[in-house]
Amino acid sequence: MTARTLRSTAQRIQALQSEAKDLEREILALVKGLAPELLDLLGVGPITAAQILVSWSHQGRFRSEAAFASFAGVSPIPASSGLTNRHRLNRSGDRQLNRAMHTITLIRMRLDPTTQAYVARRITEGKTSRDAQRCLKRVICCQIFKILERTYLTKIGSTEELTQAA
Repeated sequence: MTARTLRSTAQRIQALQSEAKDLEREILALVKGLAPELLDLLGVGPITAAQILVSWSHQGRFRSEAAFASFAGVSPIPASSGLTNRHRLNRSGDRQLNRAMHTITLIRMRLDPTTQAYVARRITEGKTSRDAQRCLKRVICCQIFKILERTYLTKIGSTEELTQAA
C-alpha cells in the first residue's frame, strides 16, 4: 500500500468514528428522554438501552415479565431426560435483544461483585457456568421489564396530572 492509500484510509476511519460518536450522543439524548433509569443499570449503555427500548416498544405489548423474557430469548426451556432435570438456552425470540442482554450479563459478571457472588452461588448449586449465565439473563430481563413498566406508568401519571391541571 502506498502512503496516500494509508492516509486516505486513516481519514475515512476518523470521519466514521466522529460520525459514530455523534450518533451515539443523539441516541443517548433519546434514551435519557424515554427511560433514563435504564442507563443507571450496570452494563447498560446508550446503544444497549436503545435496543431494549426498540424491542420493548410500548407498555402493554407484553402481558408479563415472563412473556418479555420469552421474547428476549432468555426464558428457560426444559431439556430433561430420565432422572436429569435441566433447562437449556432459548434460541428463539428477538436476537438483537438477546444480544443486548448477553452484553449486560458479560459486563456484570466481570465488574459487579454481587453478580459474581450470584453466579458462584448458582455454580455451587450444581449448575454449569452456562446455566448460571442463563439464570442471570433471566434476572436481568425481569429487572429491566420492571423498570420499563414503572417508567411508563410514571410518565403517564405525570402527563395526566398536567392535563388535569390545565
